[in-house]
Amino acid sequence: MIGPLEILAGLAIMLGLMFIGFHVATTMLVVGLLGAMLHFGMPAINAVGEQLWAAGEDYLLLSIPLYILLGEILMRGGATDKMYQSLGQWLNRMPGGLLHTNIGASALFSAVSGSSVATAATISTVALPAFRNRKYDQRMVLGTIAAGASLGNLIPPGVAFIIYGSMTNTSAARLYMAGILPGAIMTVLFLLTILAICVWRPSVAGTREARTPLMEKLRHSVHLLGPLAVFAVVMGGIYTGWATVTESAALGVIVCLPIAAGYRKLNIAMLHECFRSTMRLTAMTALILVAALYLNFVLSMLGVPQALANLIKSADVSPIMLLWMLAVLYLVLGIALETMPMLVGTLPVVFPIIQAAGIDPVFFGVFMVLMCEISLISPPIGMTLYVIQGVRGEGSINDVFQGTLPFFAAMIVMTAILIHNPSIATYLPNLMFGK
Repeated sequence: MIGPLEILAGLAIMLGLMFIGFHVATTMLVVGLLGAMLHFGMPAINAVGEQLWAAGEDYLLLSIPLYILLGEILMRGGATDKMYQSLGQWLNRMPGGLLHTNIGASALFSAVSGSSVATAATISTVALPAFRNRKYDQRMVLGTIAAGASLGNLIPPGVAFIIYGSMTNTSAARLYMAGILPGAIMTVLFLLTILAICVWRPSVAGTREARTPLMEKLRHSVHLLGPLAVFAVVMGGIYTGWATVTESAALGVIVCLPIAAGYRKLNIAMLHECFRSTMRLTAMTALILVAALYLNFVLSMLGVPQALANLIKSADVSPIMLLWMLAVLYLVLGIALETMPMLVGTLPVVFPIIQAAGIDPVFFGVFMVLMCEISLISPPIGMTLYVIQGVRGEGSINDVFQGTLPFFAAMIVMTAILIHNPSIATYLPNLMFGK
């Protein structure tokens, strides 16, 4: 076994290499190989191939490319454009007008895509043209898109939940159910933030949107049925026991095909672009994940979980204090690291600590995903901020940074609510599956 100082030194080396620009997967694999070589010699080095194969053959991980493909088909198939327009008709009379539509559309798209970056790209592409000739404050427009995108992993099905579940042997079905209430509360907090700002400074929302007749709203609501049907099939398949998480993802892809066909966008060229994008994102995610799982294997051989568990027991820190310490740690890391490095890079070290403290792993999965989502809108590294600016193609990235600040504060409030009310995450899983 190694001591806490050696553990912290290894973590510092790994995070330092990531910070200066080394590829995440390369960094974790190098640190794992270095630890194996120093403590075990060639037998542990020779086990690399076997461990990487074992990490990659997890059936649950097959759902990751399926969820990515599902979102790609909906986006390129025209469903998101119509969904956005329909939600806009229902929400644009609230103080803040179409700003609420950015949050609502992001929440609905998050319920089928499972990716914050995909949500940011999709909603930016649809929303920014809608605001071009309206007198909304550009920073608020950009901030609401970034905030809505941060729901991408928190609202099930989320890819981050799959990765967390695979690395910690936690049920993905429980994690999905655990994300529903926090995701809903987070959505409401974002809407309340917009309301508060627009009541305080009405000028940020420009002129009031024209009223849409009720019958027209109802007629256009048919465009909401596609995403809702995908969500119902995916989640219904899981919780009725009719399909596994992976099989439900495949069913979701199948349901997306007639939706795209209904909008007359289904063709070979569109599917080709969907497959290319899915392969690119899946390869990046899988490479990082298998490297993290090998590092996890080395840490287990070194006795890191036992050493950290003993440290927590001797420190006598309360679970709430521990969670706040971790929240501060992740807020700092979020300034310099993206979601995936934060999740897979720290989980092998942090998870044994929360187990020793008696914290529910399902609750902690929601906490981790929330922390990772905060990192996505944390300047200067937040990935969604650059995605939105890339789609925007004009102005300064500082506009995006400033626009996210009120919603960053709302996510800190959500963190406090979750830490002090963990039943928000555990109530539904316990109700459905038992404790």
